[in-house]
Amino acid sequence: MIALLITAISSIVVYVSILFLISVILKRNDIADIGWGIGILLVGVVAYAHQQTPSYLSYLILGLVLVWSMRLSIRIFLRNIKKKEDFRYQVWRNTWGKWFYIRSYFQIYLLQGFLMCVVGYPLLHVSVYQTQMFFTPLVFLGLGVWLVGFMFEAIGDYQLDAFLKNKNNKGRIMNTGLWRYTRHPNYFGEVTQWWGIWVIVLAVPFGYVAIVSPLMITFLILKVSGIPMLEKGFAGNPEFEEYKRMTSAFFPTIPRD
Repeated sequence: MIALLITAISSIVVYVSILFLISVILKRNDIADIGWGIGILLVGVVAYAHQQTPSYLSYLILGLVLVWSMRLSIRIFLRNIKKKEDFRYQVWRNTWGKWFYIRSYFQIYLLQGFLMCVVGYPLLHVSVYQTQMFFTPLVFLGLGVWLVGFMFEAIGDYQLDAFLKNKNNKGRIMNTGLWRYTRHPNYFGEVTQWWGIWVIVLAVPFGYVAIVSPLMITFLILKVSGIPMLEKGFAGNPEFEEYKRMTSAFFPTIPRD
């Protein structure tokens, strides 16, 4: 495990350093958002390459992460290419001053690299403690949870993109479809997918250790860079405040009257 961790961490450091150089050239730190999913996939590729005979679970989990990462990265790329740098990064660019590039490398890219390794840990764990057992209740339960999460994220993103493309919706708040039941169906789906992967990993020895992955992504989305940072930009908007009063922030529920 130690040798695999060192290889994975080294690969991620090289990867995020390349992302940082690209961001400097393009003057866009939101390159980090595009690279997030691909970085976790890289952890999976390193884990896969470490195995002499990959197990069925390795193929399954790597496949799930491949589908998740490609959909997410392509969507963010297509979204970002049409607009200026994300406002969150613009704020940092304006406030960090002469330390901007140094802080960007450490506070955005290296930190994100560390998080990639933590969230991608289930892939490493299965690589070390792999088993050829596949048809177990935990595997099917975890796959079911992952599919629910994937549908929430993919459909939520599709509905939001369609809403934003309609010029008549400019300045309005999305509150239909899945967005009627949760203010962040895509974030709910993201978190649910990683809990599903963890349930699958429970099928291998010491799989419970991999809980660091869903705990980390849940914390990031609920408390750090997900919901809090996104909703901060809508604070004070009367339509959003009403939407916030009626609609659950995360778990899908029936809207309050």
